[in-house]
Order: sequence, then C-alpha cells, then structure tokens
Amino acid sequence: MQNNKQENLPFSRPYIGKEEEDAVLRVLRSGWLTTGKETLDFENDFTNFLQNPKGTESKDSGKEELYCMAVNSATSGLHLALEACGIGAGDLVLIPSMTFTATAEVVRYLGAEIVFVDVLKDGFNMDPAALESTLERLKKENPKSGNPKAVMPVHYGGFPCDMKAILAIAKKYNLKVIEDAAHSFPSIISFSPLSTASDSVSPAFAGTIGDIGVFSFYATKTITTGEGGMVVTRDKTYAERIRIMRSHGIDRSVWNRYTDTKASWYYQVVAPGFKYNIPDILSALGRVQLSRAMELLDMRLKIARMYDEAFAQDSHFSIPPTGKGDARHLYPLRLNLDKLTINRNEFAAKMQEQGIGISVHFIPLHTMPYYKERYSLKDEDLTETIKSYNRVISLPIWPGMTDAETQRVIKVVKTLGSEYTVK
Repeated sequence: MQNNKQENLPFSRPYIGKEEEDAVLRVLRSGWLTTGKETLDFENDFTNFLQNPKGTESKDSGKEELYCMAVNSATSGLHLALEACGIGAGDLVLIPSMTFTATAEVVRYLGAEIVFVDVLKDGFNMDPAALESTLERLKKENPKSGNPKAVMPVHYGGFPCDMKAILAIAKKYNLKVIEDAAHSFPSIISFSPLSTASDSVSPAFAGTIGDIGVFSFYATKTITTGEGGMVVTRDKTYAERIRIMRSHGIDRSVWNRYTDTKASWYYQVVAPGFKYNIPDILSALGRVQLSRAMELLDMRLKIARMYDEAFAQDSHFSIPPTGKGDARHLYPLRLNLDKLTINRNEFAAKMQEQGIGISVHFIPLHTMPYYKERYSLKDEDLTETIKSYNRVISLPIWPGMTDAETQRVIKVVKTLGSEYTVK
C-alpha cells in the first residue's frame, strides 16, 4: 500500500469554538479564577441535563434528587466515590481489566484490593455471568481473600453495561455500585436507578443508575473541559461527603468563605481531604460544551454510522455491538484475525504509516507489571479480555471530522484488509 503523504489525521481533536473562547475570557476578566459561581452553575446545568434525558419521551421525574459535584478529573471522582462508600483496607472492589489504569489505581489509593472480572464474549463490557462466578469463588475463599464491597462497571466507549444484571448481582451480594462513566456521556439506558422504589422502566443516563457515577471531561471526551469530571449520586450523605473531601476536608467551600460577609475567614477541617476541586475557567468551558452536547453527539453518531455501513459486510472486520442510546465515544473495530495475514499491532502500524491516528482501548490491566505481579495473574485468567484486546483497534471519531476524512479512514482500513487477506 503506497503512502500518498497526506496530512496526518489525528486520532482525536477537541471541538472548540468562539462561544467556548468567550466563556473562558469572561471568567479570566471576572477576577475569580478558582472554584466559584461558574462551577456551581456548571453543576446545576449538568444536574438539569441528566434529569431530562434528551430524545426520550420520559423525564427523570418522581426519582430522588440528583447531586452533581464537579472535580478536576474523573480519577479524582472515582477516588471520592470509593471513599464516600467507605471502601478501605481489606476490602475488595471488582472491576474489568479492560479499562484505563485510573479505574484500578483509585482502589489502591484506599488500601483496598482489586479483583478483575472478564468481559463479554466478543464484547468490551463487564460480563455479569463472570461477575457472579467471581463473587462465588471469593465467597468460598473467604476470609483469606477479603470482603467484596463494591463493583465498578465501566461503560466502555460509550456502550452502556448491562446494568439490570449488574444491579441484581450487586443487590444479592450487598455490593455498592460505582459506575465508571468516563466514556459514557450522554449514553441513555432504559432502566430505573437502584434507589427508585417503583419497578417501572424509564430512560436514564448511564452514570445515574448505580450508587454513584463518575463522568470525565478529558480532552478526548464527548464534551470537554480539557481536564475535569463530575460525580453524580442520588444519596445526600454521599454528596455531602464528596463535597467536603474534594476540598481538603473543609466544611465550607472557598466561594462561600470569600463571598459570605459573616466570618468569611472561618472554617473547620472535619476530615483529611483532597485537593480535587475544578477551577471556574474549566467550568465555563464545560457549560458551553454541555449546551451543545447533543450536537456534538450527533456528529459522532454520523461518523459511527459511516463506519458501520462500510465495515458491516466486510469479513475482515466486526463492528462494535451497539444500542439506540450509545454515545459512541470510541469506535472499536475488531479485526477478524483468521481472515488476515497480519496481527493487530502490524495493522495499527500500517494505518499510522498512512497518516491515520489510531489507538488501542485498552491494554488489559492484569497484564501490566504492577497488577500482574501483585495478584499473580496470567493471560488465561481473563480469556475474553485477552481475545478482545488482541483484535481491537480504535478508529478516529471526533466532532468536526469531515465526511472526506472519514472516507479516508475507511479506504485505508478496507485496503489493508484486502491487501493482507488470507488467500
């Protein structure tokens, strides 16, 4: 395959316009740069958005109030979520291995231990059957293995997990459910949250269904603040704890202390907290991005549909399993290696030679030196995870990507499939 020396096409690019620029400049000129009113407004905007699922016939009414707390990263949010749930030394937290290291490292921050769970066959999300079988194994090993306290399903690539099954298992084994929704905004699931008394099913955003959900606004995400995240819960006690712990364990927010004329200088430290607050500059950017979230989502969906149509009937590839409410944060194309004479790594290198930015999501955590050695893990311990990892390649999918750029990616992928096909 000849390299025509076209300009490199990045794997991801943020979609930032004049509105975002104006919002940031407004904050810069306001004289208040750290966490303040802009962040409070961002939290309120995000709450209102989540309580009214767009494109659905139902609203998030009749359910407990949602509390949204902005933080400086989804990693911080996951740490706060686990801490609020009382996770500590000797506890076990179940997570998929096919995720970014943040999902696992926050467990270790608290001295708890990780138990990796396999993914679905030909899929990327946690397998509920594997979750239950893992819990049964741990039950037999107790007390040697520790006490399972929480499960953290990851909504991989904007494709929501089977929350109905996971919630049922969590209830059976008395586990807290913390949704790693870093990829999932604004994915919609037709299922009622854990805290809802009614058995009725209604649309809800992924990330609002478990005990706590955590979203990411990293530069590559569906909406971005550059760095940042949001923690969401319907539990007032969790919300109060997270608000305190995200800012040094101080019982008053910095905005309150500097704007309240009554003893503005006085505060109390009620716990050894963290420095996880988000500045108003980033919140201003986030508010504009949130206002156009569905527009940005539509751009991703259009690209995803073009990929789906191009690869669905090509025997060299398998398109990702999708549902109506998926956010399509990633486009994980699976290579049918029995039809190709090159492996995934070689295929990725060939694409990069043609100037196409790609990635792989994710290198399984149980193969990483730290986790592999700590938990004495082998590839065969999570067979479906390894199978998916060896086959997957993430294609560019970002708002502002043109039809011509999308077709360029399609052409390179299909040409490589033809050139390296098994004869």
